[in-house]
Amino acid sequence: MDTPKKKKAFDLSLFKRLLLYIQPYKSVFFVALICVIGLAVFGALRPLVLQKAIDEHIAIKEYDGFMLLIIAMAVLLVLEVVSQLLFIYYANWLGQSVVKDIRVKLYDHVLRFKMKYYDNSSVGVLITRTVTDMERIADIFGEGLFMIFSDLLKMLVVGGMMCFINWKLSLIAFITMPIVLFATKIFQKYMKRAFEEVRNEVSNLNSFVQERITGMKILQLFTREDTEYKNFKAINERHKKGWLKTVWYNSVFFPIADLLSSITLGAIIWVGGLMVVMGNTATEGELFAFIMYVPMLFRPLNQIANKFNTLQMGMVAADRVFRVLDTTSQIDDAGTEIASEFKGDITFKDVHFSYVADELVLRGISLEVKAGQTIAIVGATGAGKSTIINLLNRFYDIQRGSICIDGKDIKSLTLKSLRAQIAVVLQDVFLFADTILNNITLKNPNITEAEVIQAAKDIGIHSFIMSLPNGYKYNVKERGVMLSSGQRQLISFLRAYVTNPSILVLDEATSSVDSYSEQLIQDATEKITKDRTSIVIAHRLATVQNADQIIVMDAGKIVEKGTHQELLKLENGYYRNLYEVQFLKAEAV
Repeated sequence: MDTPKKKKAFDLSLFKRLLLYIQPYKSVFFVALICVIGLAVFGALRPLVLQKAIDEHIAIKEYDGFMLLIIAMAVLLVLEVVSQLLFIYYANWLGQSVVKDIRVKLYDHVLRFKMKYYDNSSVGVLITRTVTDMERIADIFGEGLFMIFSDLLKMLVVGGMMCFINWKLSLIAFITMPIVLFATKIFQKYMKRAFEEVRNEVSNLNSFVQERITGMKILQLFTREDTEYKNFKAINERHKKGWLKTVWYNSVFFPIADLLSSITLGAIIWVGGLMVVMGNTATEGELFAFIMYVPMLFRPLNQIANKFNTLQMGMVAADRVFRVLDTTSQIDDAGTEIASEFKGDITFKDVHFSYVADELVLRGISLEVKAGQTIAIVGATGAGKSTIINLLNRFYDIQRGSICIDGKDIKSLTLKSLRAQIAVVLQDVFLFADTILNNITLKNPNITEAEVIQAAKDIGIHSFIMSLPNGYKYNVKERGVMLSSGQRQLISFLRAYVTNPSILVLDEATSSVDSYSEQLIQDATEKITKDRTSIVIAHRLATVQNADQIIVMDAGKIVEKGTHQELLKLENGYYRNLYEVQFLKAEAV
């Protein structure tokens, strides 16, 4: 939805906010500013020196002092070149430094978002904000802001020089200026709208491509290549149309500006020539100076419009980035206590929770887990089993009730210390495009390679890792595609084990592994869960039979509690029916 803020041709408040990031680099900013002033002044002085050379030497054939003016022009040219060189370097250095700071701040901000934010956000859009939009912001400084200031200053200095040399000829140049300025204002207005559309389409394109590449296996399995090709063509067509609007506005504006510049130059040559030949109210040197000044006056106008495109696109990108920065979607980390180590007593008391307002997922959950116990949570898909894990780690905050560990509300603990004491093995294992060792330690400097190797031996997967090329240095590629699902699960299990957690959570950890891998995990589970509070979520009831307590959930409520044998004794019990169905299936197989 467009807001009044977005409809402005130029958002001054947004620009001021962006300038705040220049504060650490004031010295570089002022160096670039001085270079900009030098560009304007040195460039504007050269036609003046030429006018002096023609009128005071060439026209009257006077040699004395002529070489000094030639040297002065050469010096001005060198100073202009040096100013431009320093300006280009420092302006772009400043832009990249500012963008580095904003990108780091944005990434740090995004790292702390609630899981709910990612549930409702496109990964492709976030990538666009963090990468592509950032480069557009850098262009504000490298190609937009300083260049516009330089062009405006050059126009001001050139206009002043023209009035100083011959105010009558200056009037001819100034007559067409209001027309160009009016056209520039209209151009800016339409270009802002076009760039907003372009940025939207870029985000949509990135999001579409990222999602389809990630899900390529599904597309090919279900032969959706042709359909997705057509969808991509449609999105790409909208992207092209967005850019063509900017091309159209440029193709209209710049020829008009060039035409007005040529007409002005022609008028000055005509009128100035008459003034030289007939009226003697202008000199040959003044006419030559004005021939140089007119392009110097009108070219910046064209450049301002062009650089304003860059500035406008950067401002649109900055607006989108700042909107992410202004998003308050962080878990309230107001806890002050640091959890160094848990005994492992866990208490859920009348916990109510919903991902979407008025659609409760947990309805008054109350349970107690004693330190060192292994409890299992079973139930149908959607019963709320995994939600309990998400709440224990405070990925989401509950609407009602309380969750305590060792008698302390988890909200009173710092998020970092809370999560450091809880290790989770998920059903959907995510591995980074890195070595097995780095995927296990996540580059934690406190975990050594020797500890990882010993842990792998403890749980019986060292030989499997060593069978791979380069062993622990084996690169599993993006999302661990070089490993089977069972192997990825084993790596994930080892990742949890080496952190030596106070509380261990296995969320469907054996649901997607083969029998051999499952046996390895079950053997390791017995070792890692010994004397440690553990929560096991599973569909396969064979994996939870030895639990100290089994929690049976249905529709967000706890419907049964007890040991495996106790629950089997319940006539028409939920767990008993579930167990008998799985047992009969196993018998049939």
